[in-house]
Amino acid sequence: MRILLDENLDWRLGRELPGHTVESVPLIGWAGLTNGQLFAQAEGRFDVLITMDAGVTHQRNLSEHKLVVVILQARSNRLADTRPLMPKVLALMESFESGKATAVSL
Repeated sequence: MRILLDENLDWRLGRELPGHTVESVPLIGWAGLTNGQLFAQAEGRFDVLITMDAGVTHQRNLSEHKLVVVILQARSNRLADTRPLMPKVLALMESFESGKATAVSL
């Protein structure tokens, strides 16, 4: 799958998702985009958006998009707090549905 890490996450999380193509919002020059702009840019280029922004489900009608949104629920967005969630993200990868959000916590 083609995965996009939101700008609120450490780009190094991509190392925890082997077998997938992972990019980071800041590293591809999309930092500062609004959620609407981000979805427009990501649509068709990525399958999954991983974020810690729980508000994205209230700001966007996800059913209008093909992106799967994964919302990480951790103590902070520090790598030490989000890295332990990646095995669960990998385990759930096949069950993700386009246009829906999935919350992942420990």
